[in-house]
Amino acid sequence: MKKRFYSNGKLLITGEYLVLDGAKAFALPTKFGQDLIIEENSSQEISWTSYDADGSIWFEEKISFSEITSSIRTEKESIKNTLISILSEAHLLNPNTISNSDGFCVSTTLSFPRKWGLGTSSTLINNIAQWFKINAFTLLKNSFGGSGYDIACAQNDFPIVYQLVQEKPVVKKVIFNPSFTKNIYFIYLNQKQNSKSAIASYKEKKNNLESQKKTINQITETILNTKNENIFAEALERHEKELSSVLETKTVKESLFPDFTGTIKSLGAWGGDFVMVISKENPSSYFFDKGFETIIPYKEMIL
Repeated sequence: MKKRFYSNGKLLITGEYLVLDGAKAFALPTKFGQDLIIEENSSQEISWTSYDADGSIWFEEKISFSEITSSIRTEKESIKNTLISILSEAHLLNPNTISNSDGFCVSTTLSFPRKWGLGTSSTLINNIAQWFKINAFTLLKNSFGGSGYDIACAQNDFPIVYQLVQEKPVVKKVIFNPSFTKNIYFIYLNQKQNSKSAIASYKEKKNNLESQKKTINQITETILNTKNENIFAEALERHEKELSSVLETKTVKESLFPDFTGTIKSLGAWGGDFVMVISKENPSSYFFDKGFETIIPYKEMIL
């Protein structure tokens, strides 16, 4: 008997980095995501195959139950060892899934290209948590780390405001459907950003960020409540400047698109993955000319 689990991808609109320190973050689940299909067998191992959006296999491996249940961990960085680490933490939270089984055939399939950075890891962790019947936020904390906003997006089909309150996740459903979504586009920057290294870099630089958190929270409220496109765009530009100061990094518009007429907002880890563009005219030709060919309108990206 097959079991299927599915999780949504994510885009973080406001609060990147500062969400780790309690700022309110506005996030949107995407129409793209990842599923995980489980079939039991008698192999005493997990036969694992991961498919990219084009149907190609990007990871294929056999993992013995003993590799998951052993307390011995290797430090070697590899996809297999990362997966074993996640499964081991899941096993610690609920040993019955492995202990009561004779083996599994597992496949995962992305509906977006893996390089896009829409949540290959977070959708996997949420799917494994569903499979093991454990708390996905706890599994994330014990494995990858991070704020958990991406897990909240994986689990919800609506816009959310996410906040860590006393290190516990608080998820609030919000309404976000302004008339100007027709002028919002998402552009892929042709490079995958490593979230773990970006977070580590942020932690090295951060000081006392109370005033910045307050500012970002106010910007998030403005973005959620305004019906005016100009106010929305100005709030995003203020957000970029604020984070530019915190990270001591140029904004993406300053560094890549200084001649663009419109607003460009970094999403998630700065320096890669997607940006959000607000433009009264279709910006496709501008970005095509600069070598950026993945341009997705809001309605095609967001649930």
